[in-house]
Amino acid sequence: MMTYTKRDIVRRVAEANNDPMIKVEPWVDSVIAALRDIMMSADTECRIEIRDFGVFEVKETKAKPKARNPKTNEVIYVPAHRKTHFKPSKMLKQFLREPLEDSNS
Repeated sequence: MMTYTKRDIVRRVAEANNDPMIKVEPWVDSVIAALRDIMMSADTECRIEIRDFGVFEVKETKAKPKARNPKTNEVIYVPAHRKTHFKPSKMLKQFLREPLEDSNS
């Protein structure tokens, strides 16, 4: 599996705009920081919609008073907390649903 980093995103944005990476990196940092700050400052839930990309959501989970630790089989209490969720846009979802070419042929 290929792993991409922030540096790869900076490189792609720089190439797309014919700008040096050093000029683009602060902008990419700012966008990532803004998304992170919005998600972290959410009271309990929030939704960030980016057209043609997808929706980031912070959702609240329910408390689980009778959860079970699989290692010890002990009944534990798991408090309510927040989780992140990403829903791809129609364009991205359509691309991801395309069948993969069979490499065994």
